[in-house]
Amino acid sequence: MDIRPLQAHEPLPMDLLLEADPSESLVRAYCKSGWCMIGEQGGAIVGVYVLCALSPEIVEIKNVAVAENFRGLGYGRQLLQHALSEAARRKFEIVEIGTGNSSLDQLALYQKCGFRMHAIDPDFFRRNYPEPIMENGIECRDMIKLRYTEGF
Repeated sequence: MDIRPLQAHEPLPMDLLLEADPSESLVRAYCKSGWCMIGEQGGAIVGVYVLCALSPEIVEIKNVAVAENFRGLGYGRQLLQHALSEAARRKFEIVEIGTGNSSLDQLALYQKCGFRMHAIDPDFFRRNYPEPIMENGIECRDMIKLRYTEGF
């Protein structure tokens, strides 16, 4: 997979971004202020991630998504590893990522990639999204925040 910055003239891969975050207004806002990176394989967009600076030392991966027919093939791990390299290249010291309490596969992947649980924001999804989000038979209520600090 080749990973590159989304160019200014290119449209956001909104369908893919909305798979990781159902709020189009939030996605548009953080894509505007962050760096959107596209993963391509054979000319097709297979993944995306967005980095946003929170401070001069901390950057957050706001969105990471892999197209459904490419899941389970290691693309998510490649995107995360690229995001960590990009954060280091930009001289950040800490990389944060958040996911819902019901996002079991994502929680496992992030920890396998070296992220450690850092904080919980109770009822984040109830406060920030108008409709309940269900995943794995669990209501997504709390934001689990993880951090990566190794190797920076």
